[in-house]
Amino acid sequence: MSDVKQRIGELVGHNDVVLFMKGSPLFPQCGFSSRAISILDHLGVTYETVDVLQDQEIRIGIKAYSDWPTVPQLYVKGEFVGGSDIMMEMFESGELKQLVARDA
Repeated sequence: MSDVKQRIGELVGHNDVVLFMKGSPLFPQCGFSSRAISILDHLGVTYETVDVLQDQEIRIGIKAYSDWPTVPQLYVKGEFVGGSDIMMEMFESGELKQLVARDA
């Protein structure tokens, strides 16, 4: 588990905005991942994605890494933000736009 934790840590640490999701931005594999991509695209932010369906270790490891049971998971500037429901709430309130714009 330490190897996958290190891999996840590097992904989170080297990207200002990273979304662990099911599928890809062009072909999300669940509605929650699709909603998360739509939010990020609407904000016009540059982001990286990790398809957890392509790597079983990441799929299991990301849940332990964040202590969050579901995917998608958004990280901004190294900090765990939450899943698509939290992203939607933060988007609607304007918090997510401020968060991704901070120190940009």
